[in-house]
Amino acid sequence: MASNLCAIRPLARLKPLIRHQRCIKLRQRAYATQQTIPNQGQPPPPPQAATLEKAHHSMRRITLKPPPPAMYNKCPSPVETFEASQIAALDPIGSRTKLFSRSNPDAVKVGDILLVRTRSGDPFAGVCINIRRQGVDTAILLRGQLTRVGVEMWYKIYSPNVEGIEVVQRRAKRARRARLYYMRKPKHDIGSVENIVRQYQRQKAALGSSDVKGRDANAHKKKNNKRGRN
Repeated sequence: MASNLCAIRPLARLKPLIRHQRCIKLRQRAYATQQTIPNQGQPPPPPQAATLEKAHHSMRRITLKPPPPAMYNKCPSPVETFEASQIAALDPIGSRTKLFSRSNPDAVKVGDILLVRTRSGDPFAGVCINIRRQGVDTAILLRGQLTRVGVEMWYKIYSPNVEGIEVVQRRAKRARRARLYYMRKPKHDIGSVENIVRQYQRQKAALGSSDVKGRDANAHKKKNNKRGRN
């Protein structure tokens, strides 16, 4: 066993020596192939600086633009301004907005009987049991009767299909609820409001006819005065 160890030992020491010699030869070749720049009065620039100058000349300058102005300063609440512009276009006079605004003491309230006239159908009258105030989507829920059957209709007050909304009768006392859904029960259901609507229309027609007669009478008096002067 001792003779075998002695034979292996010198071979193990030769491997690192061979590797070291290979590294020395590679370094000598690198030094020999390196080119030297001749001096022309000025010392040559270092290789890193030259590469940086070439990269600087080859790079294209990027034009920086200022950031756009913030929209919050111009329009802090875009949804509200958009809804206001839509309401101004659909209701230029502002009569319907005033009729359903909370600040108006004479505004429509739940429990009032309303008459809605539309372009694509007959007018519908009923008790207002709900008012949904949502800007442009403000709507009212009316409950009436057709052929002795309870019917409920939603109407958007700013819809172009709605020609007019009239208050037929006000509620005697203020309702203590925001939604009068209990009127769907037979115990609290008012029923048909046709008689109330007819009476309202007769009163309206009578007031209109009296105004017309008064104008005609004044015109007749003016004609008589002109004849007397002549």
